[in-house]
Amino acid sequence: MKLKKNDSVKVIAGKDKGKNGKIFRVYPKTQRVLVEGINLVSKNQRPTQENPKGGIIHKESPIHVSNLMLIDPSTSKPTRVGYSFLSDGSKKRISKKSQELL
Repeated sequence: MKLKKNDSVKVIAGKDKGKNGKIFRVYPKTQRVLVEGINLVSKNQRPTQENPKGGIIHKESPIHVSNLMLIDPSTSKPTRVGYSFLSDGSKKRISKKSQELL
């Protein structure tokens, strides 16, 4: 998977199209990620000792990586992700637009 934790992404499809956020959890097996403030769902919370009142809470739900694009740190615009092999033999992610390391 080309997206990693702490990457800034833009939503390109779905109910939150056009919004930006930061990835804080990655699920590589299902190709989904949790993004701060994106894909919020309402959940009815039963009263517990920690939350004696209960009620409706809003939390993030995982979103598929195909609905996201990485934001290039140098240009602040969405870009595709590619890979490049450096002279020391390591494989690094690069921006397809600016050809800079991510």
